[in-house]
Amino acid sequence: QRKSKISASRKLMLKSLMVAKAKEELEQEIVEKDEQKAKYLDEKAPPIQTSGLSSAELRTLCEELHARIDVVDEERYDIEAKVLHNTREIKDLNIKVLDLRGKFKRPNLRRVRVSADAILRSLLGSKHKVSLDLRANLKSVKKEDTEKEKTVEVSDWRKNVEAMSGMEGRKKMFDAAKGQNQ
Repeated sequence: QRKSKISASRKLMLKSLMVAKAKEELEQEIVEKDEQKAKYLDEKAPPIQTSGLSSAELRTLCEELHARIDVVDEERYDIEAKVLHNTREIKDLNIKVLDLRGKFKRPNLRRVRVSADAILRSLLGSKHKVSLDLRANLKSVKKEDTEKEKTVEVSDWRKNVEAMSGMEGRKKMFDAAKGQNQ
């Protein structure tokens, strides 16, 4: 494991500074959002002057406000209906896609035997005329060498089975092995 170059206390101090900075930025962002919201509301909905108005004027003002509210509610309802319609359509299309995936089975791929020359042609292109004869590159083994090894390795183990049986046979084998080593 690698050891860090910064001490634990320094890491802790840096982390606490980062958290404090993030907290300050978050608070500043919240204040900016509140200011933007207030500015937007001031632009779109200026404060209503109700002082000095007669009851008839107040009534007409209320009717105008109710008409605006109705228009906004209708727009909101239309938008909600469009969103609901689009979500249903998306769900239906997703279901259709899943159904289509299930209908078509992928075919089992078959093994194709390709020669080494064909592989080289596909990799290098038709410009290069390289033939790869793998059998020519194999090592040739001489028959005479293998036959000699076989005759040396294979001996008749049944010879002198009776002579080698018992303690006397083991002593003979031990003496024979000892004589070869010296």
